[in-house]
This record gives sequence, C-alpha cells and structure tokens, in this order.
Amino acid sequence: MLDREAAIAWYRRNRERTRMLFDLVAEETYYSRPIALRHPIVFYEGHLPAFSFNTLVKKGLGGSSIDPRLEAIFARGIDPHESTASAAGPKGPALQGADVGRVLSDPADDRAGWPSRDEVLAFAEEADRRVLDALCRADLERPGHPLLDRGEAVFTILEHEAMHHETLLYMWHRLPLEEKLPPDGYTAQRLTGSARPPQQEWIEIPGGSVTLGVDRRDVVFGWDNEFPRHVADVETFSIERFNVTNAQYLAFVEAGGYTDAQWWRPEDWNWIQSERILHPLFWEGGPGRPGRPGRNVGEDWSWRGMFERIPLPLAGPVYVSQAEAAAYVRWRGARLPTEAEYQRAAFGSPDGERQYPWGSATPSPEHGVFDLSSWDPEPVGSHPAGQSAWGVDDLVGNGWEWTSTTFAPFPGFRAMASYPEYSADFFDGEHMVLKGASPVTAADLLRPTFRNWFRPRYPYVYATFRCVTERPGRR
Repeated sequence: MLDREAAIAWYRRNRERTRMLFDLVAEETYYSRPIALRHPIVFYEGHLPAFSFNTLVKKGLGGSSIDPRLEAIFARGIDPHESTASAAGPKGPALQGADVGRVLSDPADDRAGWPSRDEVLAFAEEADRRVLDALCRADLERPGHPLLDRGEAVFTILEHEAMHHETLLYMWHRLPLEEKLPPDGYTAQRLTGSARPPQQEWIEIPGGSVTLGVDRRDVVFGWDNEFPRHVADVETFSIERFNVTNAQYLAFVEAGGYTDAQWWRPEDWNWIQSERILHPLFWEGGPGRPGRPGRNVGEDWSWRGMFERIPLPLAGPVYVSQAEAAAYVRWRGARLPTEAEYQRAAFGSPDGERQYPWGSATPSPEHGVFDLSSWDPEPVGSHPAGQSAWGVDDLVGNGWEWTSTTFAPFPGFRAMASYPEYSADFFDGEHMVLKGASPVTAADLLRPTFRNWFRPRYPYVYATFRCVTERPGRR
C-alpha cells in the first residue's frame, strides 16, 4: 500500500537534492554540454519536474497542461549510438534507462531552441505545485488502472528523479574544475590519504541456485526489467575480493595494454584507435619516461575528482568502460562475472539469499560508499561491515560493477504502463548489465533486483569491475 506521507517526503527530498546539485555548477555552464551529444544542462533542470508532471498528473490523473511546449521539450533525453559520437567518446543511456529521443538543437549552438532559466524555474515551480497537490489529495491507487495500480506512477517518478541525480553528477564530472563550486567542507582526503592497495585475493564462491528478478506480488514497486522472478544455477567460480584498483590497472596500461590489439574485441579496438584512447577517462597525465630509475609507481598520473585533481589514488577502484574492463580481464587470463555470478557473490550465502551483501540491516555509511556519502570513491575494502557472506568487499557501493551479461528481458517480461519504453528501447543487444551502486547512487535503489545498463564503450559512468575465473589466475 502506498504511504502518502512517505511519498511526499521522498518527492521533497528529491527536489531538494536536485536544487543542491544545480547549485554546484556555475551559472555560465547552463547551456553547455559537459558530454558531447547529450542535451545541455538546461534540459535536465526542466526534465525532472516535467517527467513527474507528465507521468503522474497528465497521464495518470488526466490533468491539464501547464505549458505544452515545455512539457514536450523536456519530455525525453538522448541515447545516441556511438557511431555518431564525437572524439569525446561513445555515448550511452543515462542511469534512468529510457530517456531517449531527439536533440532539439545543433550541438554547435547549445542555446538554440532552449528557454531561459527563468522560464525553466517558473515551469518547474508550477509542476512541483501540481505534483505535490496530487500526492496530497488525489486518488493514487486504483486497482486495474494502467498507471495507478498499486500507485505505480508515484514510484516511477520518485525513483526516476533519484536515478537522475547520478546522471547529473557524471555530467558535472566532465565540467572544467573552475566551473564547479565545491560544497562546504569538501575534501578528497578519504580517497587520497596514504592508503596502499590491499593485497588482492581470490575467493571461491560455491555453486548454487541464484534468484534473478522478483514477483510483482512480492514488492510494492520495481522497474519492468526486474520482473518476473526466476532461478538460475551457477557453477563454482572464484572472484577477486576487491574491485580492480588503479594500481592493478596501471600495470596493464604500462604493459602497453592500450596499444596491443590482442586484448581487445575488434569493435573495441576500433574505438580505442579511432578515439586515440591511451588510458581511463578519469586519469590524466602519464609518465614522461616509463620505468626511469627512482620513479614511484603512478607518480606521473593524476585522477580527476569531482572538484579537484589529485595524485592517482592507487588504492581506489578504477573507473572504466566495459570495453576496457573486458580487455584487462583478458590480459589477466580471467573474465568478467555474469549477472548471475555477481548475484551469487553479492547476495548468496550458505543459508540462502540475503537482502544486502551484509544481511538485512538498513544500508548505512558503515556498509559502503553510496547515497552521496562521498563525492568520490574511497580506497577498496574501506567498509568491511559491508562484506558479503563469502567475504567479498564493496559489492554494493564505491562503483557500479560491469558484467558480461547483455541487457535483455527476463522470460515473461511485460513493459510497465507508466514508462513503457524504460527498458524495451534498450533490449537491442548493445547494452551491458551493471550491478551494485556507485558513491552517488540513492539508497532507495539498493535492492538485489535493481539492474543498470550502458553501452560497452561508455566511459563516463562511475563503473568498476572485478576478475572472475573458474580457478585463480597467475597474474
């Protein structure tokens, strides 16, 4: 049953966090595109209230329009294919999945066709007023109604905005540092510090059954790609305890991994060459004379944090595209986990399956790096309280985890009425499943069945990975 007061509080919390995030960027960035071929920043300030208004008030409750033109402009986002991408890199879907559609203006003229910020804020204010009025007074649960059965449209708008906060932040990450305003008390000390990478180790995960998805009758809400529940069998495998660190990945870079085609799938190698990629997007600099006497590991590299550039944090999880992750594991003589293997490592136990890797306790900063508890990742293994039953660290938080599973519907999939294109537009064989959470993933999304997806050559997301093998490798 829908808890009306909780829904109102969640909506207000979302909108406050959205305002806080827009306060982090300078006014002159408003029509800029931190990631080429995505909409400029202006779109997202209008999109979030527009989506909530369109979905709940107009479609769900049959309410009248505020401004048909703005409702249309802010309705949908972009998922351009990598073949249309510029040298900035390939583009993929934002975390919210089905925000796809047309570009309103020529990328060379980011202001063309967009309203002023005053217009956007006035529209957002009226949209918020009408959505909150609906949440306070409307009949939001109507059995059998396409959008309001079990209050579906309400949960859709709440989770949509929570997911979009991550979209905003990985866009903000690409802005020049001088165009961002660090919040009071910001420090990257937890990432830098003097942490040395922990000793990596292999952990054997015994084979067993794995639950993927969930039955609709068992939950209040889920996205359509989370349904229905089914069971898969997983053979015994070994997985690394920690995500691959910057130190580990540096060995691949310095061994010439980005200049050796044998580690890359043909389509990924074409991307590496055409975009002249030599290292992860979050790294900057590079060695002047690799291997020179007295050189400390990684000293010539820096890491692009959200608000400052810092020496490469060797103990931090490496953030890369799935293409780069796949090349690295091939170099290691290993592979990426499947979605089912991740599920077994994260939520399995000798006694059954868990709600979270650590058990059933409510997620807190003690368990991992998520829900904006940090603007940047932290050294791997910093939250032992969040270990899985098998002793694997950081399976939820500190970075989404790439899998080798192509994003596809579960058997019996049915598109949701409140957002029918959310998943279906991406069942194209071109997107890969990610699991877990990043430092800026909302706590409300930390459930075993939640699935994220991006194109394999999408380098912007806060995504890491770990190695898997049937028997521990030698590297």
